[in-house]
Amino acid sequence: MPYETASTPFVPVSHGGRFWTLRQPDEAAVRALTPHLQGEDLLARLLTTRGIAPEEVETFLNPTLRALFPDPASFQDMMKAAGLVLDALVDGRNVTVFADYDVDGGTSSAILARYFRAWGREIGLYVPDRLTEGYGPSPAAFRHLKEIGSDLVITVDCGAAAVDALAEAEAIGLPVIVIDHHLMGKTPPACAALVNPNRADDESGQGHLAAAGVVYVFAAALNKLARERGIAPEGGLPNILEWLDLCALGTLCDMSPLKGANRAFVKQGLKVLSAGQNTGLRALADVAGIGTIETVYHATFVLGPRLNAGGRVGDPWLAAKLLATDDRSEALALAERLHGLNDERKAVENAILEQASVEAQKTLDANPDAGVLIAAGEGWHPGVIGIVAGRLKDRFHLPAIVIGWGEGLGPVAKGSARSVHGVNIGDAIAAAAKDGVILSGGGHAMAGGLSLEPEQLPALRDWMDAHMAEFAQERAAAKELTIDALLATSQVRPDLYDAIGTLGPFGQGAPEPIFALKDVEITHTRPIGENHLKLTVEDAGGRVEALVWRCMGTPLGDALMQRGRVHLAGKLKDNEWNGRRTAQFDVIDAAPAD
Repeated sequence: MPYETASTPFVPVSHGGRFWTLRQPDEAAVRALTPHLQGEDLLARLLTTRGIAPEEVETFLNPTLRALFPDPASFQDMMKAAGLVLDALVDGRNVTVFADYDVDGGTSSAILARYFRAWGREIGLYVPDRLTEGYGPSPAAFRHLKEIGSDLVITVDCGAAAVDALAEAEAIGLPVIVIDHHLMGKTPPACAALVNPNRADDESGQGHLAAAGVVYVFAAALNKLARERGIAPEGGLPNILEWLDLCALGTLCDMSPLKGANRAFVKQGLKVLSAGQNTGLRALADVAGIGTIETVYHATFVLGPRLNAGGRVGDPWLAAKLLATDDRSEALALAERLHGLNDERKAVENAILEQASVEAQKTLDANPDAGVLIAAGEGWHPGVIGIVAGRLKDRFHLPAIVIGWGEGLGPVAKGSARSVHGVNIGDAIAAAAKDGVILSGGGHAMAGGLSLEPEQLPALRDWMDAHMAEFAQERAAAKELTIDALLATSQVRPDLYDAIGTLGPFGQGAPEPIFALKDVEITHTRPIGENHLKLTVEDAGGRVEALVWRCMGTPLGDALMQRGRVHLAGKLKDNEWNGRRTAQFDVIDAAPAD
């Protein structure tokens, strides 16, 4: 595969406000990798720039559970927790899983529900309401579970930082096992057991796992301990491989880095997903109009948003129920509700995004060097403000905070933030709270949440402007778009798409390659719906169909509608229509060819 290199940025400023640079892999490392990849020079270059050594190629390309599955005993408290759960199963005690309202929480709870069902037991379920209860367990929730007869609670994808709630559980005599993956304080809160690869004294080295991954390993721990005790349900111990689809889905939708065990979970889990044996996921795929569930795209952008919709704008229990059910009729009813709520979520999101984008642009018009974008509005739904913040961050390549309050949402404003690499938004929000600028808040490097009085907005804007001034270099770096290789239109073919696909799955921490088509002519443009644009581009070697998502009304979309000669940056995608298979180019950015 011919491949062009360059030593300097070949696009100083693009239509999207970015500058492009071309990766420069070490040539000796490329030569060392090439024999392991059937002589494919481009694949060797892509793996070299991703830090893959020759001895790692086989595991990277073919990650297996046998090679990468973590030892359950390496997790602090995991075998202790497994003992407590097996005791409860054998004794017939009432066990409730307390799950977060996102996909990671829903898949985690479904794995436990299916494990219990294999033993002839049904586990109770509790999912907090995003609006009225907020994230994670509360003292009131634990009191409620105690009152309705729960003998043991297992929190999944939450609980590690719920100090007050766990103290209340201990006070009322309610044993709680926490299975989480979020960052937490150095001193674990009091509870029956706390399994979290990110607790300070955990030595598993599995801090990159999603909650679904930790729960999946926990299911293996339950089987391991049951074998040691010589106990099993009628029909034998559960085959947890059947639930690898749930583990993969939670891992992908929680944006966990695809390395180590996560890579095996997703690579092998996609095979289970494609078999369509989970009744709930099959129903959701049918309602969504897709056939076989076989790609990261299907999991992350088709199933994921629908599963999350209940927690965002409707009933937070729907996803967990759907993923756990074996009843086709129930699954279809739940899937229809989630599909409808997702349509509602999109309408709410688009309305807020339109307003927030106008506000963000006004900020930049007044101050082109603004270090952070803050958009706020009365009635903006807290279930979608995080998505909107992410959209603003992606469009403007700046940290973004979106805040909403009022109209039944309560007098206190809630905000969600998303950031760019190099600017720790969680630390910034926590510092603002410590300085009394807002009521509370925190998070991690790339995302955060906050609470404040609407009257505190001006002070927050001023505080953030001052704080972000010191990150000018990091913000500039966020506007860099790194190109993996330059392609001619004649190379945009299914065989190249398939070759690149052998390096997948792609996702967080394992980015899909970005290519550039250099100096091509836009010969045709056609808007698709209200937001997207289809292009036909040509050079001396051929013609390519290209798609540009969410570009209409942006500087990028406006420039492309003018046609002419451009450089295009984007990714190769598969396209099949009327029995004919082609590769298309999904455009990320564009720049004038001159």
